[in-house]
Amino acid sequence: MSKTKGINLIDTFSEFKDLKNIDRTTMISVLEESFRSVIVKMFGSDENYDVIINPDKGDFEMWRNREVVADNEVKDTNRQISLSDAKKIDPDYEEGEEVTEEVDFLSFGRRAILNLRQTLASRILELQKDSLYASYSEKIGQIVSGEVYQVWKKEILLLDDEGNEMLLPKTEQIPSDFYRKGEIVRAVVAKVDNKNNNPKIMLSRTSPLFLQRLFELEVPEIAEGLITIKKIARIPGERAKIAVESYDDRIDPVGACVGMKGARIHGIVRELRNENIDVINYTSNLSLFIARALNPAKISSIRFNEEEKKAEVYLNPEEVSQAIGKGGSNIKLASMLTGYTIDVYRELDAQDEEDIYLDEFNDEIEDWVIDAFKAIGCDTAKSVLAIPRDELINRTDLEEETIDEVLSILKAEFED
Repeated sequence: MSKTKGINLIDTFSEFKDLKNIDRTTMISVLEESFRSVIVKMFGSDENYDVIINPDKGDFEMWRNREVVADNEVKDTNRQISLSDAKKIDPDYEEGEEVTEEVDFLSFGRRAILNLRQTLASRILELQKDSLYASYSEKIGQIVSGEVYQVWKKEILLLDDEGNEMLLPKTEQIPSDFYRKGEIVRAVVAKVDNKNNNPKIMLSRTSPLFLQRLFELEVPEIAEGLITIKKIARIPGERAKIAVESYDDRIDPVGACVGMKGARIHGIVRELRNENIDVINYTSNLSLFIARALNPAKISSIRFNEEEKKAEVYLNPEEVSQAIGKGGSNIKLASMLTGYTIDVYRELDAQDEEDIYLDEFNDEIEDWVIDAFKAIGCDTAKSVLAIPRDELINRTDLEEETIDEVLSILKAEFED
C-alpha cells in the first residue's frame, strides 16, 4: 500500500505540536479533522473518504471510496467511477461494487494545501488557548512566578516559563512595588477570564491568599496541616494580622510561624515590602479574640451588640492610641479579622467622673466629626479639651471652624 508522497506537512505539524504542548492523541484528531474540513469544502461531504494518520512515520494516507456505475451514468465523479475506469484498476470490478483507491492530496492543488495549513493553525491555536485556560483555572489561588516583560501605567505584563502572558494590575500591586523588565515577580493567580476564547490570567500581590500561600511555603507545620490559618486581614504593604490555630498542644502556632529569631517570617515580610505582620492565636472566645486582635493594646472590658456585630472596647487612656494604631490601622485590621466593628473608649476612673463620652454630644456634633476625633484617640470631652487647638486642627484634618465649634460645645458643657 503506497503512501501519499510530496507533502511534508506532518513533520512540520509534529514540531508545532511539541512547541504548543498538545498531546499526541489530540494532535492526530486535529490533523484528521483538518484534512476532512478541506475535503468538505471541496466536495460538500467527507463521508466517502478514509483518512489515516501515521504519526510514527510522519505521513498520512487518504483513501476515496466510489461506486462503480455504467459508463454513461456517472453524475458525481467524487462518489462514482465508470465501469471502464474501474476495470483499469482491476478487471474484475462490476457495476454496484465499491472501488477504494488512494488519493494524492497534492492533486487537490495549492489552494487545498493552503486551506489545510490555515485550518490546522487555527485549530492548534484554539487548543492552545483551551489548554492555557484549563491549566491556569486549576492554579487559581496558587503562587506563580513570571518575568517582567512590559511595564505599563496601569498593569505589568509577565511571562511564565512557557511564554504565556500574565497580567498584574496596578490595583493588585503592593503600593511600594516597583519592577523593571527582566525581574522575576511572585504573585497569586486571582482569576482567569476566557472572554471570546481569549484567556486572560490576572494575578494579585494584595490578596490575603498571597499572604496565606507565603506562610504555607515558609512554615512546614502549616503545609503539613498541624497548624491552620483561620483568618487573615491585610492593608497591603502596611500591616497585616493573621490568626492561627494548632491541633497539637505541643506546638506553639505563633512561635512556629515566626520562627527562631523571626527567621520564617522575615522572608515573608521582605516579599511584602516590609509589611508589618502580627501573628495571633485564634480562639472561638470572641472577647479574647478581639483582645488579642487589638494587641499590643491591653483592654479593660468589652460590651457587645450582637445584632449589629459591634463591640465597645474600654481601655486605660494610655492604651487608646495603641489600640487605634498609626492612621487607625490596628483597629481597622482587628475589625476585619474578627468581623466586628470595634469602637474604643477610655475607661473613666474616679477623677474622671465628670468627663463625658463624645457620643453623648451627637445631637450637637455630627457623627463623622466625632469619628475624626476618635481616630486620633479622643473619645471623651476632656480628652479633646486637653489637646491644644492647633494640634487638633493638624491631627484631625478638620476645618478650623469645625474645631472651634466643637471646642465651644464641649467647654459650655463644663461651664454649666
